[in-house]
Amino acid sequence: MPFREVNSKMIEATVAPGQRLFSQRGAMLAYKGEVSFTPNMQGGQGGVMSMIGRRVANEATPLMTVEGSGTVLFGHGGHHIEVINLTGDTLFVEADRLLAFDGTLEQGTMFMGSQGGVMGMVRGQITGQGLFTTTLKGHGAVAVMAHGGIIEVPITPQRPVHVDPQAYVAHHGDVRNKLSTALGWRDMVGRGSGEAFQLELSGNGAVFVQASEEKL
Repeated sequence: MPFREVNSKMIEATVAPGQRLFSQRGAMLAYKGEVSFTPNMQGGQGGVMSMIGRRVANEATPLMTVEGSGTVLFGHGGHHIEVINLTGDTLFVEADRLLAFDGTLEQGTMFMGSQGGVMGMVRGQITGQGLFTTTLKGHGAVAVMAHGGIIEVPITPQRPVHVDPQAYVAHHGDVRNKLSTALGWRDMVGRGSGEAFQLELSGNGAVFVQASEEKL
């Protein structure tokens, strides 16, 4: 694993020859060794199609390619950081929450309407995430950011999980998600989105929830 948690708001990444990491620009705090940082114009592991997907998603979080030999300290905005290890499955996460990730992971985008139809698109608007989300697939580690810390909640076929859309950070595994209403339409008059809407996640996997309803 290339990442080590120094504390709740900082991680240390080990960079080795022949390997690479991707990080959010401006996230490097300090480094030791012979390490290079170059702007990434191809959208990570995935080449031109990944770049196109990022443009379609209106994703405004530029990446840096990190290579060489040494160690790098990463952090950003004092946000809490969680390291997620993928073992062949896919992580669904918003691009602005990505602090750094292993260069072995394949990056792409997913249209929110493909999960939950129209309600999937409504979900994107309610959460402020837009119509697309970022995907990372393969074997490797991902460092994501959140407000107030993160808890991982298991999802099983027998136990679907309901999450406040504003507290949702990411999920992985064979998971379906849909937007549901916790209140009747009459009850929702005069209310903000708040607890009127919930994300229902079902299947096999896990969802990461932050201890806040604040966007980054």
